[in-house]
Amino acid sequence: MERNWVKIYSSTNYYQAEIIKQVLLEHEIGAVLLNRQSSSHRTFGDIEVYIHQEDFANAIELMVMNQIAL
Repeated sequence: MERNWVKIYSSTNYYQAEIIKQVLLEHEIGAVLLNRQSSSHRTFGDIEVYIHQEDFANAIELMVMNQIAL
């Protein structure tokens, strides 16, 4: 992964992480998912949402205003 990416969210629930990513993308904040779950057993590991470092403050504000769990 490139430099200047920061993790903004982590969950074992893929769908919740995807919702977070889509909300960020709708507000023009670039976001990517990184799946760190075990391929053989989905309860080990997390799905992480990463954004560019310069978007961090806007992303946190957006998540707080929309009551998205941090």
